[in-house]
Amino acid sequence: MEFKWPVRVYIEDTDAGGIVYYVNYLKFMERARTEFLRHLGFDHAEMINQGTMFVIHSSEIHYREPAFLDDQLIISVEIEELKRTHLTFRQQLYRGERKLTEAKIKGACVNKNTMKPCTIPTKLVDALHFYRGEK
Repeated sequence: MEFKWPVRVYIEDTDAGGIVYYVNYLKFMERARTEFLRHLGFDHAEMINQGTMFVIHSSEIHYREPAFLDDQLIISVEIEELKRTHLTFRQQLYRGERKLTEAKIKGACVNKNTMKPCTIPTKLVDALHFYRGEK
């Protein structure tokens, strides 16, 4: 299943020509992933308080077309791979039906004190499986 989150492009997101600055696509995707987890009943602050957090291990992004000032965008979030200590998100950014950007973002679950990989909390794994229609 795919989670979708709307984003409007503001002047602060663009360069002098009104084109979205390349790193801001990753920021839009970060917001969508955060809202996806919130939609499942989890937020980063609570996870950190409980001793775990997600860090980005790697990202692969492909820019197809630019987004512009005042565009209304939709960012999708899908779980491509779910493992014991990490997961890979597949994300796409659209303006209407037109795909502008796509990315794979790998996030690792780590212990907040040691920054060493740890098991993704069982409740979150269960929620992710349920969302994907696997349980």
